[in-house]
Amino acid sequence: MKLTSIKLCNFRQFYGKTPEILLAAGESGNTTVFHGNNGAGKTGLLNAFTWVLYEKFSAAFAQSEQLVNKRAIAEALPGMAVECWVEVTWEHDCKSYRAKRECRAYKGETIESGESRLYMQIAGDDGRWALPREQPEDIIGRILPESLHQYFFFDGERIEQIVRSDKKAEIAEATKKLLGVEILSRAIRHLGEVKKTLEKELEAIGDIQTKKLLTKKEAVEQETERLFQRQAEIAQELSHQQTLKKDISNRLSELSRAKELEERRQQLEAQQASNREALKKSKVTLKRAIATQAYTVLLCEATTQFRGIVDDLRQKGELPIGIERQFVNDLLTQHRCICGGELIEDTPAYDNVSSWLDKAGIAVVEETAIRMSAQVDEINKQAEAFWGEIDTEQVNINQVRQVISQIETQLDNIREQLRRDPSEEIRNLQKRLDEIEAKIRELTLEEGENQQKIADSKTEAENLGKQIAKHEMNEARQVLAQRRIATAQDAVERLTEVRSRMDKQFRLQLEKRVQEIFSEISFTPYIPKLTEKYELTLEENTAGQPTQVPASTGENQILSLSFIGGIIDRVREWSAKEMLMVPDTSTFPLVMDSPFGSLDEIYRRQIAKILPRLANQLIILVTKTQWRGEVATEMENHIGREYVLTYYSSKLDCEQDAIELSGIRYPLVKQSPNEFEYTEILEVNYDF
Repeated sequence: MKLTSIKLCNFRQFYGKTPEILLAAGESGNTTVFHGNNGAGKTGLLNAFTWVLYEKFSAAFAQSEQLVNKRAIAEALPGMAVECWVEVTWEHDCKSYRAKRECRAYKGETIESGESRLYMQIAGDDGRWALPREQPEDIIGRILPESLHQYFFFDGERIEQIVRSDKKAEIAEATKKLLGVEILSRAIRHLGEVKKTLEKELEAIGDIQTKKLLTKKEAVEQETERLFQRQAEIAQELSHQQTLKKDISNRLSELSRAKELEERRQQLEAQQASNREALKKSKVTLKRAIATQAYTVLLCEATTQFRGIVDDLRQKGELPIGIERQFVNDLLTQHRCICGGELIEDTPAYDNVSSWLDKAGIAVVEETAIRMSAQVDEINKQAEAFWGEIDTEQVNINQVRQVISQIETQLDNIREQLRRDPSEEIRNLQKRLDEIEAKIRELTLEEGENQQKIADSKTEAENLGKQIAKHEMNEARQVLAQRRIATAQDAVERLTEVRSRMDKQFRLQLEKRVQEIFSEISFTPYIPKLTEKYELTLEENTAGQPTQVPASTGENQILSLSFIGGIIDRVREWSAKEMLMVPDTSTFPLVMDSPFGSLDEIYRRQIAKILPRLANQLIILVTKTQWRGEVATEMENHIGREYVLTYYSSKLDCEQDAIELSGIRYPLVKQSPNEFEYTEILEVNYDF
């Protein structure tokens, strides 16, 4: 998706029709910069894009219901409709798109606004514009999913909300859709529906036993589906409860009487989580050791028997043999002993040498015994090492359990102190925390119970499916339906495995790229991690043990930018290698309002340096102070187009302001010639 232009008419601060604003997207200059003071319309311009495409607004967009320009309404006659629209054009997959969303306001005693409507036209290689065959919303959602739009159109000062969002499940699903994994999920769902239809057909034509099995299987699958839905509800409720717990904890931290205790509790809870993770890893290590090395312990009796056999052969003089069969054969063939004497058949000397053939025949046994002795020694060493590893992990597990027990005791003491605090507010907050923690425990237990039920239900459904498959069918139609069901199930299993592998591959590669970008920007030793649900966290490994760390606002901004950059970069790479099962999605725009707002000089410089490389197309909206110094220096060579938002203030004593660009002064704030405030867009003229 490459944005090419935007036009506005009576949208918020922008009175009347603006000229067509062309957006840079070339290789030499992929960055478009809009300069404007606070209140001039930068956030309005950002939301003009999201309003057209998704009818969505950013959190900082005040009074989003009042879209129509106030001056246009004031100048209109009573009852007259005032139009407001935004038109955006872009290119994608060798096609041009024009989307226009409009609404109307009617002037009266109260201003009434109508609903917005979206129109779209598409042009192919011939350049002819035509109406789309699909709904415009569906087309936009396929090019850039609505749930992902906050990654590409965002307020830089609030970008950290991406990693703190309560809608992480939606973000994960949207990311999978962008990567093409959702196509496989959709295919699996459709095949599942086909399979159910075929089973209904078989139930209608099958015998009594078949019908019973199918009815039972359907009931089991319905119960499994109910459990899955409940698990999703539990996950959402757990997230909500955790958010409530964090909010109440923060409120306790703000109270002077409880601040020290609450800060100590937060530290202890972080240690508790870290130790529980360590306990989990130790248990995994223990299970792995038992699964891969425990057999060595069970071989002790067998190795003892083997050594006894070898020792017995040695005592009999049969091992070591010290002579090869071929050597004895050569002596007999040459009729000459090693002492030089002649060997004549049917003589005692000949018979003595010949008798060594039987002894030399077990040379292979000797070689095998030697080789197996080395292997037996290795098995004994592995058994000793196994017991050593088991002992070590058991000690670790016991130590960690003791630490967790001590932490829990300290946490209980803190809770008890807060429950008995003289302050009623503190007692009530702690009571609320107790209720939340009890709810979290209840939900967690139910979640674990449901996991077991789902596993049991899946096993039961598989067994019923096997019984149905083995059941002899009487009619050709039954056999055909049964074969189709088996084919659909096989396809579901294969596609599920492919989806799992693709998801894991994409996620790990995306995580690696996010880590590279974060490391390039941030001077902290923290490492971004991407969970299976595409949730971003920060870890540090300075003590040799990965520990999750709370990120500051600045670090969350950098983390979010790294995630966005990682998605763009990886999808661009995978599209080039034709690894994705979606149309070419390798070009993405970034539209950012105040991307440098709360960052210090070092981070501002690093982000300004990397931003033009992250995105194929970059549109940034900045104030004069945000653009100053290091940002302008790092980005000036990437600018393709540049605009100034000139704000006309109706305030009589307004302080005028200007910005100098390419040696020319452009007004940022001017006195309005009338009683209205509005904004004009001026293009910066300079030689490329």
